Amino acid sequence: MAFLVLPFNAISAADLPRVGGKGANLGELTRAGFNVPPGFCVTTGAFRLFMAKATQDMDIYAALESITPDDIERLRQVGREVREHLQRIPLPQDIADAVVAAWREVGEEHTYAVRSSATAEDLPYASFAGQHDTYLNVRGEEALLDRVKACFISLFTDRAILYRIQNGFDHRQVALAVVVQRMVQPDVSGIIFTADPISGNRNVVSIDASFGLGEALVSGLVSADLYKVHKKTFHIVTRHIGSKEVAIRPLAEGGTEQVELPEAERGRPALTDEQVIALARLGVQIEAHFVRPQDIEWALENGTFYILQSRPITSLASFRGAAHRSKAD
Repeated sequence: MAFLVLPFNAISAADLPRVGGKGANLGELTRAGFNVPPGFCVTTGAFRLFMAKATQDMDIYAALESITPDDIERLRQVGREVREHLQRIPLPQDIADAVVAAWREVGEEHTYAVRSSATAEDLPYASFAGQHDTYLNVRGEEALLDRVKACFISLFTDRAILYRIQNGFDHRQVALAVVVQRMVQPDVSGIIFTADPISGNRNVVSIDASFGLGEALVSGLVSADLYKVHKKTFHIVTRHIGSKEVAIRPLAEGGTEQVELPEAERGRPALTDEQVIALARLGVQIEAHFVRPQDIEWALENGTFYILQSRPITSLASFRGAAHRSKAD
């Protein structure tokens, strides 16, 4: 069962074919000593085992290859048929046993973030951000196994199929791993860009921050605080406090809820200046590790910063032109 799951501390960049872009980056960050919540990856070996079972009575890849980019109706029909078929396929017992063993090792008392990690995702030259599924605050064995399978199936959403067709990716060559990471219960969370995502200025670290889980920020539900810090001097050069009307909070029984924030809290800065500078320094360190500008998700829990994931800013990969943020998974 060893090839079916890998803990973060056993993963490096060389494992990208086994754990996808997101998983490989988390392994690198963990091994480099950054404060990453513990977890493991369900590997592409597990995905291929699941697909081997699923393709015994349906030629899924031939159906996908019959789709042309301009035939949206055919895309929807095939996508729906593939997903419905995969829903009927049980997760092989070897995969279930490996996932449960790894989950117990990290701690079954915790809740978890379960995120898709494709082999063509979070690469310097392409971003599949937002194409595949993510589930937050997953609690318990049954829910975890259900979400792992749901992530596998999300490789075949209409938007993911169309994205691969439009960008020339062979359906048979793209596999999906699943990141299972202990949930942080954050007071504040957000994103660090180690180059300005609008202007492309590589001398500035840009930080977005909002209360609660980061999903409210990346889904555009809130106008987050924005801070910009000069990389050389670590002086804050921009400070814009947003009106943070809502927050997404974890529920004790699992799952999340959206809550309205009190009027007095909406305009309160999410971070102190000292915390802004500490995040900027952390972003510069992570950029130095990966040797390219990064888009980093972070969370602040009880005064401690955690790194949830990091990906290249793909539109800066050539170091030319303006950068634009992709929606995070």
